[in-house]
Order: sequence, then structure tokens, then C-alpha cells
Amino acid sequence: MPHAHRALAKVLALKDFEALARKRLPAALYGYVSGACEDGHSLRENEQSFADYALTTRVLVDISAREQSVEIFGHRYSAPFGIAPMGVASMTAYRGDIVLAESAARANVPAIMSGWSLIPMEEVARAAPGTWFQAYLSRRQDQMDALIDRVARAGFGTLVITVDTPSPANRENNVRVGFSSPLRPTARLAWQGLTHPRWLLGVLARTFVHHGMPHFENWHGERGAPIFSKTLDVDIAQRGHLTWGHIAQIRDRWKGRLVLKGILNPLDARKAADHGVDGIIVSNHGGRQLDGAVPPMRALPAVLEQFRGGPVMLDSGARRGTDVVKAIALGAAAVFIGRPFNYAASVAGAAGVAHGIALLREEISKNMAMMGMTTLAQLDSSCLVPLRPGLSATAHRP
Repeated sequence: MPHAHRALAKVLALKDFEALARKRLPAALYGYVSGACEDGHSLRENEQSFADYALTTRVLVDISAREQSVEIFGHRYSAPFGIAPMGVASMTAYRGDIVLAESAARANVPAIMSGWSLIPMEEVARAAPGTWFQAYLSRRQDQMDALIDRVARAGFGTLVITVDTPSPANRENNVRVGFSSPLRPTARLAWQGLTHPRWLLGVLARTFVHHGMPHFENWHGERGAPIFSKTLDVDIAQRGHLTWGHIAQIRDRWKGRLVLKGILNPLDARKAADHGVDGIIVSNHGGRQLDGAVPPMRALPAVLEQFRGGPVMLDSGARRGTDVVKAIALGAAAVFIGRPFNYAASVAGAAGVAHGIALLREEISKNMAMMGMTTLAQLDSSCLVPLRPGLSATAHRP
């Protein structure tokens, strides 16, 4: 896509991808990716929470050689950030799940494949070994067991269970822009496709020609509904039955690394540790579940106090290298970023994602230089100054 690649010359920061993606994508898909729930308070506060801290600097330090690698679960990654799981990524970019996973693997940063995906997990595991898999659990035990076993057979070593979706969220934005899951064929949706020919030909038509009708390929351990359907499956978002007992069962069945995503309360962090969980991701789902939920940056210190047996990671709201640096200084092992990389893939495929990763790595490198730091291990609470009364700047290392 030569036009898209030329557009990358104007992308100087991750946020620059969004305006380009908004032009390229039908309104329903752009609205799904960009939107949150209700009034978007959590979405805005997630980004604001990073601005709650200022960075201190040291001068006259030899910073000519800087190292930003980080070790997670025994693997040395080249940077302290990764690509968060994003549903239906193959509708915003051609073969989007593979594009994101392969790009992350080439750059040696972690990536999490979404269970709400349109490409079989086995294909992604073959294309990008080392990718993590994120699962939404069924209400039926047999389906839950089948999914866990399938993830293991596919070769994934890290299973991420999202635990902050007990009920469908109040995403009014999806209704306003005409997005549903599965998508219901309507005249409005057809018009959006026709008025976005690059997406229509480059993503939708290309997918149909080479792979047929997209389906939710990894739902409940088997192939699920097609992406286009006149009837919505109301069962797919119902997970109010899940308890810590299910996590205990999964821990017994799953022999790989187990991560819980969506922890905000230190009491839940303690329970995760008690249940043998290997790592957690402090997250409010990018502001997409409970509007008004505490931003992960503000929840992180208390969570770290209760979970010290493995990496405590963070997602939701990070957009700059300074955001990543602040989270690491506060004690996070790594930071996962979602929407900007989705936009990057939709704008320029693998080249866009690679460009986004390079931009963020360069920002972190320059941030470290300005702070007088040569390794991430030097980032701690002494590097942070809280700008709001009552904020903690205490950093903890597992």
C-alpha cells in the first residue's frame, strides 16, 4: 500500500495514527476501536493519570550507551512495552492478528492475541511463536476445558484470562456508530463500506477472496459465529458466572504461565497470588467496561503491595515513551498498548506497526537520556514527583 507508506512520513507519534485510521476505516469500525463506555470518563482519566507524575532528571551522566530491555517470564524483550489484545483486528487491517503478532515478534516485544479474533489461534502461533493468548471463558465447563486444551495444543506458553467482563458493558458509542458483534448487515453499514473503498478492497474483499467469510475462530474452543449475522448471539458476552473457583480449575489444567488481565483492586491481586497466578495486568479495559473505574496508574502501587510473586504489568492509556517510563518507575514490569497499534495496522499494515514500535522505542531512549538513565533498573520512585495530593510514588520490584 504505497499511499499508506508515504503517510508514515507524517506519523511522528503514536497518536498521529488515529487521524489517518479514522479516514480509512468505516465509521462503525473506527467507532468500535476508539470508543469506550457511557461518557468516556475512564478513557480520558487513563491518559490523564500519566500526567499526574513529573519526572526528575540527573545531569552530566554518560548516557552514550542505553539499554531498555526487560525480562518477563524468562524472556529478554527489547523494550518494556507490548501490544495489547484487540478484538476483530482482522476487520480493521488485512490479517490484522497476524500482522500485529509478527510485527511484535520481529521487534522482540510481547504481543497478546485476542480471543475475540477472526483468525484461528493456530495460524497466529505458527506465524509468531511466543505470542500470548488472551481468553474469554465460556459459562460451560466443557467449553472452557476445550478452549484451555486447544490453547496448549496450539503452542502458546502464556495464557491471559480477562477477568473484568462479568457483564456486557454499556457501550452506547457502538450503537451510535452502528457497530455490533457480530455485525448486522444494514444499508448504513453497506454505505460505510462503499464510501471507504481502500478498506473495502484492501481488507474486506481481500479477506473474502482468500479466506472466505470471517468467523470468530477461537470462541469456546471451536469456531464461532460469522462476523456478519442477522442474529446476535447474546450468550457470547455473558460471563457473570465466573468465580475464583474457575481460576483454580484453570490453574490445575493449564501447565503454562497464567496471567490475569483486569485487576484493579489489591484484594484481587492478593487472591491472584493465592491461586498460583504467574502475573497480572492492571487494566480497566481501556475505559471500555466501567465508566469511572480507577485508572491503572493510580491502582498500580496498591496492587504491587499484594502481588510480588511475578510481573505486574499495566495497560490502558499509555501513548508516549514518557508514559511507559513513568509506569516502569512506579513499579510496572511492562506496559501494553492497544488502540494506537490497531490504527497503525489499519493505515499501513506491518510497516505501520513497525513504525509505531520504533517511534516508542526512540522516545523511551531519549527520555532515558534526558533523565540521566542508562538502564530501566535505575527507574524507581526517586524519578517521580506526584503532582496531585495523596498520590503514591512508591515503586516496588517483584
